[in-house]
Amino acid sequence: MADSHKFALITDAGDVARAVELRRVKLLATLVLGGCVVVLVIAKVLERVHPAFGFVAAFAEAATIGGLADWYAVVALFRHPLGLPIPHTAIIQQNQHRIADKLGDFIEVHFLSPAPVDAKLREVDFASFVSGWLTDAKKSNDLARFALRLLPDALTAIETSGLKAALTRRVMAQVEAVDLAPLVAGTLRGFIAEGRHKAMLDDLLQALHDAINTPEVLALLRAKIRDELPTLLKFYRADTFLMNRIAASAMSFLEEVRADPHHPFRGEIDRILLTLPDKLANEKAYADRLDGLKRDLLARPELTQLAGVMWASVKSFVESNARGDSDVLERHLARVFREAGAQLAADPEMRAEINDGIVVVLRSFIADQKSGVSRFIADQVKAWDMKQLINLIEINVGKDLQYIRFNGALIGGLAGLVLHSAEMLIRAL
Repeated sequence: MADSHKFALITDAGDVARAVELRRVKLLATLVLGGCVVVLVIAKVLERVHPAFGFVAAFAEAATIGGLADWYAVVALFRHPLGLPIPHTAIIQQNQHRIADKLGDFIEVHFLSPAPVDAKLREVDFASFVSGWLTDAKKSNDLARFALRLLPDALTAIETSGLKAALTRRVMAQVEAVDLAPLVAGTLRGFIAEGRHKAMLDDLLQALHDAINTPEVLALLRAKIRDELPTLLKFYRADTFLMNRIAASAMSFLEEVRADPHHPFRGEIDRILLTLPDKLANEKAYADRLDGLKRDLLARPELTQLAGVMWASVKSFVESNARGDSDVLERHLARVFREAGAQLAADPEMRAEINDGIVVVLRSFIADQKSGVSRFIADQVKAWDMKQLINLIEINVGKDLQYIRFNGALIGGLAGLVLHSAEMLIRAL
């Protein structure tokens, strides 16, 4: 047909063979009908010679009528017998639209109802298919390349559509809404409970010890002491003496604290740190100070500039990988996909959850779209070329329908023989 939406009759070697067989069976059924007519004529002529030919004539007559009736029934199903527009013939052609609507309704009610759809969907292990697909090296690499080609356009779309600004505002709003006091208090409790503050204190003591020994620090300390001393004492180099004593005392103190794990100074530090989480969690002044620090940090223009630089760097890196200048991101994405597939394959609970989720989504989608599916099927059937459709049906089921003609002739003949026998018996009585 010229229109692409028309039903197209597709023939293959099997269709050709069935068409040949159908023509053979049709010819045979027609020959049987013709043979019944010939036998009927001969038997009627010879009935005067011997009454037994009456039985043959009765059989042939009823067989002819039965064969004709079934020929009419089979032909009327598809077309007008002998081309005559007899009412209630060409049944399929005359009822094409009704058949199409009923077929669409039948599929909607019986094939797309929730129970069979749910049962059929649950037969499919979608998650195993996904995991097997992802763990395949070639497919994961292809997926990584495909995703990488889309990323630059996606990032550009985020920038030009205003989504970037919206996401930035959303993230900033979420960060501003975070209550830092409980978070910092919990982190500090864990830090102290694990004893990490002791190592940090040792590092701090070592840093102070090293700093005091540097010429720059000693010079600053001496200058500060000299500024505070009376002028007279400066002539006696008291600043140098005091600076040396202070530095020596400080280094001695630091050495004592570092060498003694049970030094009172360590205990005092522990006491301060242990009370600090409770103060952070319970005292409003600490919480307000943390919130103020947070707001000041978020308001800094350097933070916005840093975010812009990071975004530009990420975009440049993605574009470089998409151009093929580097394969780092592609290899990483492929590895991520393979690892995700392996984890999915090893986790039956996750696969079950994924399958349940997919079933729910598809079941809902089919429930929403089944009316449209039924209408689509009905419209397609209405658009079919019925001549081609009938030819296709005849090729596939016509042979069985032709055997109805054989059965009609045989059953009709037997019925005629029984009736003739009953008539003869009645006359004999």
